[in-house]
Amino acid sequence: MVSRSYSNLLDLTSCGSPTFSREKKRLPRVATVAGVLSELDDETSNSVCSDTPSSVSQERMIIVGNQLPLKAHRKDNGTWEFTWDEDSLLLQLKDGLGDDVETIYIGCLKEEIEPSEQDDVALYLLDTFKCVPTFLPPELFSKFYHGFCKQHLWPLFHYMLPLSPDLGGRFDRSLWQAYLSVNKIFADKVMEVISPDDDFVWVHDYHLMVLPTFLRKRFNRVRLGFFLHSPFPSSEIYRTLPVRDELLRALLNSDLIGFHTFDYARHFLSCCSRMLGISYQSKRGYIGLEYYGRTVSIKILPVGIHIGQLQSVMSHPETESKVAELKKQFRDQTVLLGVDDMDIFKGISLKLLAMEQLLLQHPDKRGRVVLVQIANPARGRGKDVQEVQSETYATMKRINNAFGRPGYTPVVLIDTPLQSYERIAYYVIAECCLVTAVRDGMNLIPYEYIICRQGNEKIDEILGTDLLTQKKSMLVVSEFIGCSPSLSGAIRVNPWNIDSVAEAMDSALMVPEAEKQMRHEKHYRYVSTHDVAYWARSFLQDLERACRDHLRRRCWGIGFGLGFRVIALDPNFRKLSVEHIVSAYKRTKHRAILLDYDGTMVQPGSMSLTPNAEAVSILNILCRDTKNCVFIVSGRERKTLTEWFSSCERMGIAAEHGYFVRTNRNAEWDTCIPVPDFEWKQIAEPVMQLYMETTDGSNIEAKESALVWNYEYADRDFGSCQAKELFDHLESVLANEPVSVKSSPNIVEVKPQGVSKGIVAERLLLTMQQKGVFPDFVLCIGDDRSDEDMFGVIMNAKATLSPVAEVFPCTVGQKPSKAKYYLEDTSEILRMLQGLANASEHSTRTSLQPASH
Repeated sequence: MVSRSYSNLLDLTSCGSPTFSREKKRLPRVATVAGVLSELDDETSNSVCSDTPSSVSQERMIIVGNQLPLKAHRKDNGTWEFTWDEDSLLLQLKDGLGDDVETIYIGCLKEEIEPSEQDDVALYLLDTFKCVPTFLPPELFSKFYHGFCKQHLWPLFHYMLPLSPDLGGRFDRSLWQAYLSVNKIFADKVMEVISPDDDFVWVHDYHLMVLPTFLRKRFNRVRLGFFLHSPFPSSEIYRTLPVRDELLRALLNSDLIGFHTFDYARHFLSCCSRMLGISYQSKRGYIGLEYYGRTVSIKILPVGIHIGQLQSVMSHPETESKVAELKKQFRDQTVLLGVDDMDIFKGISLKLLAMEQLLLQHPDKRGRVVLVQIANPARGRGKDVQEVQSETYATMKRINNAFGRPGYTPVVLIDTPLQSYERIAYYVIAECCLVTAVRDGMNLIPYEYIICRQGNEKIDEILGTDLLTQKKSMLVVSEFIGCSPSLSGAIRVNPWNIDSVAEAMDSALMVPEAEKQMRHEKHYRYVSTHDVAYWARSFLQDLERACRDHLRRRCWGIGFGLGFRVIALDPNFRKLSVEHIVSAYKRTKHRAILLDYDGTMVQPGSMSLTPNAEAVSILNILCRDTKNCVFIVSGRERKTLTEWFSSCERMGIAAEHGYFVRTNRNAEWDTCIPVPDFEWKQIAEPVMQLYMETTDGSNIEAKESALVWNYEYADRDFGSCQAKELFDHLESVLANEPVSVKSSPNIVEVKPQGVSKGIVAERLLLTMQQKGVFPDFVLCIGDDRSDEDMFGVIMNAKATLSPVAEVFPCTVGQKPSKAKYYLEDTSEILRMLQGLANASEHSTRTSLQPASH
């Protein structure tokens, strides 16, 4: 049973006190489409294109996360008390959005609220904190969070494969359905409060990866950003996920996708390339993916910390007292500090083993060096957590038994919850901070340590340091955590190499004071300027840039379920109406028709590439109409095209992208440009041969006028990389030759300069003009980049056309193009051409009938 969470904020009331009275109060802002909410299993609801601008002027950010940045406490009298969770990143990022940006939070509460109290709590939280709680039934939440998120996504994103039932468990379809249901509930909550044309939506982390699809489906132009706070695994790991395509496509329904590091972004882009065939482009420093006419931007920026909060806690008297206490406790000893969650990826046991190795190899450290390990409770649960705890306690006990003595405990394990001021006090007194996680999305512990080591006047007094003395700190960090690239002064280690970590710990203690100060200053300068406010501000700026063309483009939603996506096109780009073009065809007398072949007259990927009888019949009817001049313009060789269209007596053919041209079956082949020789092939072919031999799955197609290296069946990433190298190599060795090197999807081609399909269109129109014929109807259809040249020519050929000419440049499929029109596929093109052929036949019959007297 779904919880009694309210269904529409328009129906709700608000109140002014924690006793949850029901005093009527109207919401300042609500959804533009009031009360329209979809059911959990609704896959057929129509998209809402919010074309009418909202009258609200203030910018607003809706921040969506798994948990609200709130703490809940039930008081003795049974009522709930709520306060802000100052440690929540979602709350801290608000500092970077500016005072002029209103924020609303959507997420779950950490405490379970009884169904009878949910409406009242929801009203109070909205009125007091501008928070919209998502209440989930306990069973559904368990399947969603502890099931799919923690058993499938979290281990996989941290490079842990479910090789056996004990390692993460086999994929469970029911947990995936729970994940979808929860994401749908979150989407409904967003829909209750959003003004689609005015608001920004910022979704956080892997718990809500399919939320962008649900939101984009309802509001095609929603301004939506997503930030992944965990690692994104390499394609070899990610591809094992049974719902891999669904999650990738869902993320691509965002406008901006953020990652902590380039490695995580690179893995995501590689997955998009290998699994969806979508390649990225970098332009002026921005990385973007073209996805059905929309540009999905990629943001790479590690999150920062809230420095003001840390400094505020450092100034508390409790912190100062704790620092003094710890200084006394660890006098004459050097403290190494670790702060980690008690889970399998934080590497606590590896750190303890390195400490053991340090004490074994360096007896002088015994009695002088202490490892304080603060172990926070694990966020997940299960057998793996219990194993980590058992191993940690056993290792600690062994080390302390072997090296401990009265007054000296080598490893101090703190597994009870600490107050913020206590944790900060440990940061202050630690000489070195150790982070040996085997995989972690970001890990802000080193940042917090650096700020705390900077101290303040009172802390300096307690520690007995001079205000003028430069501060110092040392870091030993795993190379597998997100913050590692930004800490250039840290000692980076492979946490699996116990000896290496032990030596790094020793080195950190032996570094000269001046170098410690220099490293600290470098880190402090970075951390203090790249705080959480900087991160949030930068993300919002990039989200605004990514969404600036939303209102200018027309949008269509296509696809079902998680295959839904939005196609964004120029407002002047529209589907070619068969009735419209047939009407224009009937009233015109001089027609030019240019047709691409592959992908236009025959379906891409077809087993048989030869034209079918229907297509040949249509072409013959069009050619027999004396008002028409029909050309097939293809990249294929002239021999092949001659065989395929041998029955089309009056049809013109342009082969090899227009290098060879023939006006009809009985005419001689001509060349569009003079080429004295093809000696350049002797230079280009050996180079292509080299790349073919080193790129499995590639091949060379030798045409009369061109050479083509095709890597369609090679590994996608390696083939693309090789294509870039080959392109540069060929441009270099052919720099003085009269040829051009072109790169298109899956091919690199070398052909004589000036050869393009656009030349064919120019030549046809010019020939008709020389005969005193000015076309009043021009139709040009093509499906790929090479056809764009034809579109450009006919759209700018006013001098060679009739003043009343009707021009129809048409591409195949809805995609960015110079063409003004599109048809969905080959079947629609043949249907349209059949309409033109029928008009020609009707006109011929009419002209042959004797005139009535």
